[in-house]
Amino acid sequence: MQHALIAPSGIGTPGSPEYAVTGIDSRKLGMWAFLASECLFFGALISSYLLYRTRGPDGTRPGDVYDIPYTSVSSFVLLMSSLTMVLALSAIQRGDHFRLRVWLVATALLGAMFVGGQVYEFTVFSHEGLNLSSSVAASSFFVLTGFHGVHVTVGILWLLTLVGMSLRGQIPAERSLDIEIAGLYWHFVDVVWIVIFTIVYLVPN
Repeated sequence: MQHALIAPSGIGTPGSPEYAVTGIDSRKLGMWAFLASECLFFGALISSYLLYRTRGPDGTRPGDVYDIPYTSVSSFVLLMSSLTMVLALSAIQRGDHFRLRVWLVATALLGAMFVGGQVYEFTVFSHEGLNLSSSVAASSFFVLTGFHGVHVTVGILWLLTLVGMSLRGQIPAERSLDIEIAGLYWHFVDVVWIVIFTIVYLVPN
């Protein structure tokens, strides 16, 4: 069984358990598998929203209180965080630890701005009479967008953890894969929001 752990020539260290027979680090494979399961998860939430968005008693519905210009700006902020995440990965690959930390913090701050904007939006909706229990349409909306906000929050905590590790000298250039894996998660969260924003806010009921 030992031969199954040996990476192809020139890739990794022979016998290293981090590499599969494909030569791809098992942590990266694990992240791709996790993201595949997340696609199914968000696919189910989006399908539920599409099914129930026009159902419920008469009164305020999600589409009646959307502030699309505001949400568009918030979405742009989140998308810009993908750029700063790319710059963070580029920095660690060059061995530039200072800029790594700068871009990781910038990414986390942009993500925090998005989450803060989402909390503000939910507060406004609540004042307009739209909340988690007001209708099945509202419930599907809050569950979908709320779970996405939770994913962004998890990503922010992950990025701040990486900043702390970098300050302690625990992320040398040789461990740039740690940043790459975090970047895969962050880019996935951004792409999911593009889909959610398009379907929820831009596609008419």
